[in-house]
Amino acid sequence: MSHYRPRRVIENDLPYSEIDGLRPKTCPNKRRMPGLQYGATAPDFELPDGSGKPVRLSQYRGSNAVVLYFYPKDDTGVCTKQACGFRDDFARFQSAGAVILGVSDDSSESHRQFSSKYQLPFTLLSDTGGRVRKLYGVSRKFGVLPGRVTFVIDRDGVVRHVYSALFESEKHVQEALAALATPNSSL
Repeated sequence: MSHYRPRRVIENDLPYSEIDGLRPKTCPNKRRMPGLQYGATAPDFELPDGSGKPVRLSQYRGSNAVVLYFYPKDDTGVCTKQACGFRDDFARFQSAGAVILGVSDDSSESHRQFSSKYQLPFTLLSDTGGRVRKLYGVSRKFGVLPGRVTFVIDRDGVVRHVYSALFESEKHVQEALAALATPNSSL
């Protein structure tokens, strides 16, 4: 029996629905959000954390859901607000069995300082050169700003939710928590 599960995905800050096995409905005069979509296998990667220690996405496979969020830059207004939102709800993410990984092209040292300054209890990864950002299809907005996209990846390494909005930092936290709370998911 096919199981129907609507998903909320955001394209260019406008919502549209996605149903298992079907292509998303697009908004008129808007192009489809590029990059990794619901149901795709999340590509594995290895990036250094704030201390320079390598972290692989696959190390969580089989044990934890992963909230993987890409953000433009450490210690800037919207990015700090987003990171602190994840920090403030960290216990809820832990209760849901999820780990949080933040990714930007800042250096490991910048991540270490940012994490220390705001007492962030989760891992920040350094993607200098933007290789993983490109792998996940997180494009630049307005041709200049690195995009802000959150992926919720289940224990099997499958993308179960995607949210993209450059300026709505708090919504990334809400969307990730809602996706983790979705009944009948393998998160």
